[in-house]
Amino acid sequence: MSPVRIVVVGDALLDRDVDGTSTRLSPDAPVPVVDVGDVFASPGGAGLAALLCALPPAVGPVPVEVTVTLLAPVAADAAGHELAAALGEVALERLGHEGGTRTKTRIRSAGQTLVRVDEGGPGTPVGVSASHVSAVLAGADAVLVSDYGGGVTRDPAVRAALAEHARTGTVVWDPHPRGGEPVPGCALVTPNAAEAAAALGAPASTGARELAGTLRERWTARAVAVTAGAEGAHLATATGTELVPAAPVRNTDPCGAGDRFASTAALALGAGTDVTTAVESAVEAAGQWVAAGGAATFRTRRAQGVQGRACLHPGAERLPREVQDLLVDVRAAGGTVVATGGCFDVLHAGHIASLDAARRLGDALVVLLNSDDSVRRLKGPGRPVVGQEDRARVLAALRSVDAVVVFDEDDPRAALSVLRPDVWVKGGDYTPEQLPEAVDVRGWGGEVTVLPYLSGRSTTAILQRAGREG
Repeated sequence: MSPVRIVVVGDALLDRDVDGTSTRLSPDAPVPVVDVGDVFASPGGAGLAALLCALPPAVGPVPVEVTVTLLAPVAADAAGHELAAALGEVALERLGHEGGTRTKTRIRSAGQTLVRVDEGGPGTPVGVSASHVSAVLAGADAVLVSDYGGGVTRDPAVRAALAEHARTGTVVWDPHPRGGEPVPGCALVTPNAAEAAAALGAPASTGARELAGTLRERWTARAVAVTAGAEGAHLATATGTELVPAAPVRNTDPCGAGDRFASTAALALGAGTDVTTAVESAVEAAGQWVAAGGAATFRTRRAQGVQGRACLHPGAERLPREVQDLLVDVRAAGGTVVATGGCFDVLHAGHIASLDAARRLGDALVVLLNSDDSVRRLKGPGRPVVGQEDRARVLAALRSVDAVVVFDEDDPRAALSVLRPDVWVKGGDYTPEQLPEAVDVRGWGGEVTVLPYLSGRSTTAILQRAGREG
C-alpha cells in the first residue's frame, strides 16, 4: 500500500509547558512560586494537527503509512527554528511570517495550569505565492486546513489555491472564529458547537443538529460535522443529519480534541473511506485523546518518548505509534506488558473471560489480531465473518484491552519478536511447550501462560448453531 499524503495548511505556533511544583507563596505578592522541574516545547496549532496526522490513532480505517507536509507561516527567529526542528518527520513548507513566532507558554504545577503567557505574532502570512501553494497541494490525498486565527485562511492567494483544489480534491476544514470561511466544495468542515453558532450569529443555545444542516448549505460543503463534546458530532450531508455519539470519558481536559478529530477525519478520507465512517473514527479518536489527558499529556509524553523509545527493542518502530507509547509508559514505570493473540472473529463470552484473565497478569494487554487474509488461510474461505477493522475496533473498546496490533502471518512469531511482551498468553487445552512461539518468548526472558477456554463457547459452534437456525 502506497503512503497516504496529507497536506496541512494553517497557522502554526510553539507550545511550551513549564512543569514544576508549588508549595509556597511569593513574599512580594500573593501568587504561588513554581519550582521548575521540566520544560517541554512542541508545535501547536496547525503544527499539532500535522503531528497528529503523522501519528494516526489506533481506531478506524486510517492508513498504515502516511506522509505529512505542513504549509504554514514560520518566523525566522529562535522560536521558529525550534518549532521547525520539533516537527520531526513532518515536512515543512514555509510561508513568510509577520512578527515573531507565536508562542504560548503554560506554567503548570502538579498538572494544573496556573497561567498562560502569549508572545509573538500576529503571524499573518506575507509574500505568499499562489503557484507555490498550489504546487504543495498537488497530489495530496487529503488537505487539512487547520485555522488558528493567524490569517492564513484570509490570505487571497491561499484561498484561491484551496478553492481550486476543493473542486476535485478532498479538503477538510477546521475553522476558527477569526479565520476566513471555508471555501466552497470542502469534503468536510468540522466546527465545534460554539464556532458553528458564531458563524451563523445564532444564540449559543441553538442545537448542533440545526447548525450543521444550515452551515452545510451556507458553506456549500459536501458535509459538516458540528462537534458537541461528550455528546459526539452532528453530521450533515446531502441525505440529512445524523448524530454520531461519543463514548463517555473520565478526563475533562478537551484541549486538542478538535485537532485529533479533524486529523483523524482527514486521514480516513485520504485513505478512501466514506464521510460517515470517517466521522465515526474521528469521534472515537477524540474521545480517546481526552481520556488520555489531552494536549498537555501528549506534549509531555512526546518529549519523554524521544528518550524512552530509544529503549525499545529493534523493530519496534514498525508498531503503531500508540503501541510504542504504551510500551514506553508501562516499562518506564516498571510495569508488565502482556500480549495475547487470535482471530476473535465472533466475539463471545469465552473471549471476554480469556482477555479479562490475561489483563490481570500485568499492567497492559496488547492483542495480536490475525488479519483477514491470515484468518482465511487458517479457517477457510468462509471466514472471517467480521472484517479486521471491525474486529479491531470491538477489541479496542473492551476495558481489558489496551491496544490491538493486526498481523498478516499464520502465526504470531514475527509480531511477537517486535512487541516482545513480558507475558504471552494463549487459550487452549495444550501445554506451553506445544506452542511454537514459546521458544522465542522465553528467549528474551518472557513467560508463556496457557489459560483454559470457557467450556462450551467457540466461534465455530456459534456459527454452526446460526446455520442450523437459519
